[in-house]
Amino acid sequence: MIRLLLADVDGTLVTREKVLTERARAAVARMRVVGIQFAITSGRPPRGMQMLIEPLALSTPIAGFNGGMFVHPDLSVIEQRVLPSDVIEPAMETMRAHGLDTWIYRGTDWFVHERHGPHVDREEWTVKFQPTVVPDLKHLTNGVAKLVGVSDDLDAVCKCETAVREQFAEKVHTKQSNPRRERLVSAARSQPYYLDVTHPDANKGHVVVRLSEMLDIPREQIATIGDMPNDIEMFERSGISIAMGQSSDEVKAAATHKTTSSEEEGFALAVERYVLAKTG
Repeated sequence: MIRLLLADVDGTLVTREKVLTERARAAVARMRVVGIQFAITSGRPPRGMQMLIEPLALSTPIAGFNGGMFVHPDLSVIEQRVLPSDVIEPAMETMRAHGLDTWIYRGTDWFVHERHGPHVDREEWTVKFQPTVVPDLKHLTNGVAKLVGVSDDLDAVCKCETAVREQFAEKVHTKQSNPRRERLVSAARSQPYYLDVTHPDANKGHVVVRLSEMLDIPREQIATIGDMPNDIEMFERSGISIAMGQSSDEVKAAATHKTTSSEEEGFALAVERYVLAKTG
């Protein structure tokens, strides 16, 4: 039995042009009628998902920054996790070495160093608010919810993802009687041209865990749907998982089921076929 569906936003719930279709909206409404809750998570800041709250009548916690910040539907903060300040500069240097531009999200603000740099206009159109332009990002290392590397060299973004993960790989703490492992950051592509670096617990796998706790729903009764590599961690922690049709082979291999693309009503079809069908 599925009691909660957790959906990625871009390329999953909405189309490439950020359209929430009538069929997708109707699918969410039908879930509500039969008692299945619906939640969203994204690399977007919470403000960047505000336009979805009313059309979908969202009542569950909303997980922005890939789980770096949970908010109520009125956007009041439930909890947040920020990056350690001493990782920001080294991570930005690695991004620069791979030819990536850098952005910082801190609190409710978005900082860039070039007003119309790569994908800035597209991001502004998506999240519906403007960035703050600063000459240098190196003085904005405290309270960072998300550091973003941006490039249209998709191979460079992929290689940078690996480099950042290796740079901040797990450290083993042995001073205690029970040694523990600790990741310093979470690094994953939210789009082929975006590398998101967040707090180690700010990943979509952690979103599944926290929503399970907040809503008192066992993880095996949670379904997840997404299209990008950063969705794989939530696939691994949920009862069933659904990959969008345009997903890479890596993402599809990690999912329980596959649906059609975001341009072919893949979200609504997945709800109808793999979520509502289980209600009998």
